[in-house]
Amino acid sequence: MTTEPPPREAEQVSRFWRLVPEPSLDVVRRWGWASIAVNIGIVVTGGLVRLTGSGLGCPTWPSCTDDSYVPHAALGYHGAIEFTNRMLGFVVGVVAICTWLVVMRYRPVRHDLRRLATAAALGVPLQAVIGGISVLTGLNPWIVSAHFLVSPIIITLTVSMMRRSRTSPYPHTPPVVRALATASVVAVWLTVALGTIVTGAGPHSGDPETGRNGFDPELVSQLHADVVFGLLGITIALVIATRVTATSRTLRKLAAWLLAVEVLQGAVGFTQYFTGLPWGVVLVHMFLAGLLIALVTAVYGERGTPAT
Repeated sequence: MTTEPPPREAEQVSRFWRLVPEPSLDVVRRWGWASIAVNIGIVVTGGLVRLTGSGLGCPTWPSCTDDSYVPHAALGYHGAIEFTNRMLGFVVGVVAICTWLVVMRYRPVRHDLRRLATAAALGVPLQAVIGGISVLTGLNPWIVSAHFLVSPIIITLTVSMMRRSRTSPYPHTPPVVRALATASVVAVWLTVALGTIVTGAGPHSGDPETGRNGFDPELVSQLHADVVFGLLGITIALVIATRVTATSRTLRKLAAWLLAVEVLQGAVGFTQYFTGLPWGVVLVHMFLAGLLIALVTAVYGERGTPAT
C-alpha cells in the first residue's frame, strides 16, 4: 500500500489562495479608503507624540526599554503615548497587507494596481525602521522628518491605486488644466517638505533634550508661507481653468475641495504661528496636511488624457 506524497508548498499556497473570494473593485476601494484613514491617523498620533514631548517615551527600539517590549509605570504618560503610536503602526501594517491581498486576488489581473499596493505595503516596515532609527539617534530632526514623509508617500500610492481602479475611461483634458494639476502636486509636496523643516527648527522637538536642525525658525516659516501663497495661486488658477474649459465634473469638484482645504490649512497655519504653536492647533494642521496630499493626488489622477 502506498501513500500519496504531501502536496508541495506551492500547491498548498495555491489551495489556500483559491479559498479567498475574488474581490470586486468596490472592495479594493474600501480597503484603499481604510489605508488612507489609518495613515492620516498615524500622522496625527505621531504629531501628538512630538507635541507632548513623548518621542523618547520608549527610549529604545524595537523594544520599549532594554528589558521590556511594553512601557512600565516609571515611564509615565510619555511611554504610554509613544507605545500607543507604535501599536497604531501595526494597525497600519495590517490594513496595508489586507489591501495588498485584495489587490493581488482581484481578477482580471491589474499589474498597475499590484505595483502600487506592493509599494504602499513596503512603505510600512520602511517607516517603522526609520522611526526606530529616529529613536536610536535621539530624535535627529532630519530623520524625524523622513519618518513623517513616508506616510504622505503611502497616501499618494494608495490614492493613485484607487484612481486607477476606475472602470470608466479618463476624460480628455486641456493642456492648461493638466499643467496646473501637475504644478499643484509639486507645490503641495514642496509645502509639506518645507513644513517638516519648519518643525525641525521649532520648539516641538519630541523631547526637551533633542537638538534642532539649526535653521532660523522665523526665516523658514516665512519661506514656507511664501510657498503656500504660491500654491494658493496655482490652485485658484486650476479652479478657474476647470470652470472655463471642457473638464470632467469630478475634476472640477476635486479642484474646489483642494482650494477649500488649502485656505483652511493656511488659516490654521497662521493661527498656530501667531498663538505660540498650541498643540491642538498643530494637530489640526497635521491632519489637514495628510488630507491635502490625498486631494492633490486625486486631482492629479483625474487630470485625464491630453485633449485632441
